[in-house]
This record gives sequence, C-alpha cells and structure tokens, in this order.
Amino acid sequence: MRKFTSFNALPKLSLVLSLALITGFVQRSDAQEVITIQDAIDKTLNNNLQVKQSRFSESLSEENLKQSKYALLPTLNGNSSYNINFGRSVDPSTNAFNSSQFSSLNAGVSAGVVAFQGLQKQNQIKQNMLLLNADKTNTEKIKNDLVLQVVTGYLQILYNKDLLKAAKEQQLVAKKQLDREQQLLDVGNKTLADLSQAKSQLATADLTVTNAVNALSISYLTLAQLMDVPSSTQYEVQSPLSDLTTPDASSGNAEEIYGSSLKLFPDIKLAGLRAEAAKKSIDVARGNYFPTLSFGAGLSTNWSSGRKQSVGSELIGTQEIGKVDGTGAIVRAPVFTNITEKYLFKDQLRDNFGQYVGVSLQIPIFNGFQARSTVRKAKINHLQSLADEQLAKNNLNKVIYQAVADLKAAEGRLAATTNTFLAQKDAFHVIDQRYAVGLVNSLDFSTSQSNMNKAEIDMIQAKYDLIFRAKVIDYYLGKQIVF
Repeated sequence: MRKFTSFNALPKLSLVLSLALITGFVQRSDAQEVITIQDAIDKTLNNNLQVKQSRFSESLSEENLKQSKYALLPTLNGNSSYNINFGRSVDPSTNAFNSSQFSSLNAGVSAGVVAFQGLQKQNQIKQNMLLLNADKTNTEKIKNDLVLQVVTGYLQILYNKDLLKAAKEQQLVAKKQLDREQQLLDVGNKTLADLSQAKSQLATADLTVTNAVNALSISYLTLAQLMDVPSSTQYEVQSPLSDLTTPDASSGNAEEIYGSSLKLFPDIKLAGLRAEAAKKSIDVARGNYFPTLSFGAGLSTNWSSGRKQSVGSELIGTQEIGKVDGTGAIVRAPVFTNITEKYLFKDQLRDNFGQYVGVSLQIPIFNGFQARSTVRKAKINHLQSLADEQLAKNNLNKVIYQAVADLKAAEGRLAATTNTFLAQKDAFHVIDQRYAVGLVNSLDFSTSQSNMNKAEIDMIQAKYDLIFRAKVIDYYLGKQIVF
C-alpha cells in the first residue's frame, strides 16, 4: 500500500543549516530557470536511473523474445580439425595403422531442425512476449510512481512559499507592533514589560520566518534530487497562473474510481501480465512429457599426408605357389609391386567426400520425475502470481477508499480552518483597536495575534492537503496532473 507524504509537518533544522541553505535556494535571480510541473516531471523521467534500469530490462526481454523465435530455425554448424600424429596411430583416411609421422585434416558441415518438441518453443515465444509486456508495464509503473513523487515535491514547494509569505507578513506586523510599543514607551504610555512582550513576539515571528525559509530550501533540494540534477542547481518553480482552486470532494466515488483504476493502473496490469506469463510456463514445462522429433543432414571429408594414391603395378618376378600332384612340377605365379604417388590434397577431399541424412526420435520414459516436478513448480508459481495479482487489487482498493476518505476529510478540515482563521482575524482586528486605546494589555494582544497566525498556517496546510489529496485521485484515474 502506498504511503503519501503529508503536508502537516514542517522540517525542523538548526539555524546554521537554515542560513546555509538560504543562499543556495531562496535568493534566486530572475535569470534562473523557471520550471513548470510538466518540466519537473519530464526531467525526472528522463534522468531517473530506475527508469533507465527498467528500460535495460525491457531490452533484455526483447532480446529473449527474438532468440526464442530464432530457435525455430534450423541449425547449421561447421567443424574442422588438424592433427599431427607420431608413432603408431590410426590414419583417419584409411582406418589403417600408420607408424610414421603424418598429418591429418577432418572437416564437415551439419544441419538439423527440431520438428516437434511438445510445442515448447512456441509456448516459450508466447511466454517471452508476456514477459516483455510485463517489463514495459513495469517501466510505466516506475514512471507513474515518480510522477506522484514529483507532484508531492512540487506542491511542497508551493506550500512552503505560501507559508513563507504568511510568515513574512506576520513578521512585518510584529515589527510594526514593536515600533509602536517603543514610541508609546518613550511618551510614558507603556511599560518595559509591554516592550519586552513585543520583542518576544517579533523573535517568534523571526523564528517562524527562519523555519519557513529552511523548509522552502529543503523542498527545493528534495525536488532537485528527485529530478536527478545537481543539488547545487538553482531554479524556480512556476506558480499557478491563478490561485489554486480547491476541488470538490463530494464528487469522489470510491467504487467508480476503483473500477476505472483496475483498467488503467500499471500495478494491476503488471500483476496480470506476470500471472499470464506464469500460466504459460506450465505449457512450456508440459512439453517435457512429449517426444522430440528432429531431422539432420551433414557433409564430411578428410585428408592425410600419410596416404598414397595407387597408379598401377609392376612385374618384379615370380614366386612358387605349389606343385602339381603326380609330376611334382612347380607352379609359379607372377609377383607385382604397387606403384604409388603423392595423393593430392584436393583429390583426397573429393574422394573422401561423404553425406548423410537422418531422423532422431527421443522418447522420455523415465527421468527421475524431473518433468513432473517442473510442471508442479510451474503450477505453484502460477498460483502465487494469481495471489500477487489479487493482493495488488486489494491494496489498490484500500488505497483508493482511503484516498477518497482523506479527500473528504481534507475538505472538511479546510472549511473548518478557514472559518477559524476568519474568526481569529476578526478577533485580532477588534483586539488591535482596543489595544490601541489601552483597553487590552500586551499579553492579550500577543495571544490574539499568535492565535491568528496559527489559524492562518493551519488554513494554508489544509488548503494544500486538499489539493494534494485531489491530485492523488487524478493519479489513480490516470489523468494528467496539472496546476
């Protein structure tokens, strides 16, 4: 479940850090870049490393998809080997023993194609397509989450600017009050206690300004880091062309928003794609149950330096082969010697050239239940992915109902704080007039002023909280967030 940043807490840093950050982020010149909410979103999406990493994952998934498609194509491989033989060796060209040194060369080309493999390759292609879409959706999810963070940071700056403006106005009132107390003290109409009270009120106003400046500086730094630009970058955010209008919370219907988000929200789409991919992996695993039928063909030849080519024979004499029974006459037969010459390289390659074609059928009979285990694991992964998908839907439902409730509560809080501020403002106006003629002491005056200041800050917080809650609803509806 997402946790959204609240505007109800101001950062509390030391005065030294505040002064250090003031020079870097608050005192901005007119020449500095002014960015809109869309500029901030674009910079964040273009620079964010999470988005870049997710796109790398997309590229890998796309390559996996291409490879699974290429796996349907036949294979073609060449091979070659060259050997120098010493001692008693088998000549590969004659399959005869040769005791002299000789060289041999073998070369061949083979091709093969799988005709059937339980549709594993086809199902793998479908699964890889789902995984690629899931990675693309994950990129959209990351970008979607970043957009909400940018809106939060941008609104925080606008809120802190309004807060600083109110704090400076309060500081100006406190200064004027101190000047008036000093003048009245000089003519004897006020005491040192009244002057001290005015000084205390001014010190409180100064601290409020310092805290507001510090909060504004931190919010600029936070947005700069979110946009992944150097933290030292100085920029200004564009204020709304007109006052930010507070939305109408009564129009928010949680069930309708939830129904629309189911179709648009990347988190749900991502969970659904992963569930489909897990389901397809079951079909891939089941392919192990089926036989594998493949066809192959190849060409081969070889050469040996120890092989000689016979070119004829030569009579070198005769030899006795037996005797005639009875007469004892000797029977002789001619003796020939084989005449050989060097067997040329090209001639051996041609004469030893061979071809083959074949078919292979591999039938799985028993493999230690490996195929069955693979299928069962795929089914478990599918069930887990379905649970993850339902969990994502449940979380989305909870978050949207909470967001709608927060929106309506923020609307009521803004109405209440606005009424309180107007009442405190009127009360302070009356106290101020009575204090001017001496009917109210300085303590009551300071208390009334503090109450008015607090009521104004509460109203500003409630205003931006309501606007933020409304933007959250737009976020879940897939609307473009603009100010």
